[in-house]
Amino acid sequence: MSSQIDIVPVSGKGDLSAFIDCAYRLNANDPNWVPPLRADMIELLTPGKNPFHEHAKMQLFMAKRGGEVVGRISAHYDELALAQPPEQGMGPGTGNWGMFEAADADVSAALIARAEDWLREQGMTRVLAPISLSIWEEPGLLVKGHDHPPMLLTGHHNAAYQGWVEGQGYDTAKRLFTYDLDVRKGFSPLINRIVTSGERSPRIHLRTVDKSNFARDAAICIKILNDAWSKNWGFVPFTEAEISYGTKKLKPLILEGANMIAEVDGEPAAFMLAWPDINQKLKEFDGKLLPFNWAKLLWWLRDPPQASFRVPLMGVVSKYQNSRLASQLAFMMIEYIRRYAMDEHNAERGEVGWVLEDNQGMVAIADAIDSKVNREYRIYSKTL
Repeated sequence: MSSQIDIVPVSGKGDLSAFIDCAYRLNANDPNWVPPLRADMIELLTPGKNPFHEHAKMQLFMAKRGGEVVGRISAHYDELALAQPPEQGMGPGTGNWGMFEAADADVSAALIARAEDWLREQGMTRVLAPISLSIWEEPGLLVKGHDHPPMLLTGHHNAAYQGWVEGQGYDTAKRLFTYDLDVRKGFSPLINRIVTSGERSPRIHLRTVDKSNFARDAAICIKILNDAWSKNWGFVPFTEAEISYGTKKLKPLILEGANMIAEVDGEPAAFMLAWPDINQKLKEFDGKLLPFNWAKLLWWLRDPPQASFRVPLMGVVSKYQNSRLASQLAFMMIEYIRRYAMDEHNAERGEVGWVLEDNQGMVAIADAIDSKVNREYRIYSKTL
């Protein structure tokens, strides 16, 4: 068998299918890898289907050895990310690679080198990676937590990748954590007093997201998010097309009791979303919805039994950040969602994240509710 590694650009449906299938083959023996839906992968990577491509440029590459696909990588940059302040992580000249899979260290080195060359050709001077594809999707490389399956919309990677990536001259730019929570346990007396105090306050009103007015409530959450996260490292704003697209895609995951909006003095002030972990079901499907898996998934989503829940997004408007009110709203929403998940779906665990390592407010909240870091992801940086 030839030892030569050829890096070839993906072109056409056949190549795209081979690019997607590569991940299934290379991870087939990992019991904790959850096969994503192939239809979702096609949609994610296809301009005209995913609105990310309206403001981004991307090239996919495959590694071949002896005619067999032995790795893959995406190289891309986001015009909206390029427009962000450099001190917030992105900024002019910052490109990315992601969708990374490799059979061995030699394949890894060849793929990363080709992605870097492509980014240089596009005028990029720095790379943040892996990011697949947007910062809002699956950022970072898993470096801790390989011993259990990931929850929805979080990545799972071969443990060897860390050494292979760092061996190509990459330094850690940011660490991202997910926190595991036993939802069957109540919180401390102090947290319970904070929640009770909020319930007595005439200023505070909590309500669940209304699926019959989902577009309205999604817009409220996005408005809070853009305000709350605008100064965060890695922030890139959503476009109107992405809001519409995401709202349609995520609506089936919305269980009203697990998604909250907090109002202060009659105005939206905070939100928290918690989604049932569909990876529990997807693991059975091998990436395929047809012929009958789509019906099984829809049936499961109607009333997920013993579901775990992930909190992927939350935010408090900037004028209340760094105040006691911010943490009070967070504790109230977490407690209400915890009760709902446990009482209505017999949930045993939840997960919060990802959380930036230096987001002191969120780290303090995670510590206060006695949650523990169960996975760590790293975003790496390198000057091109």
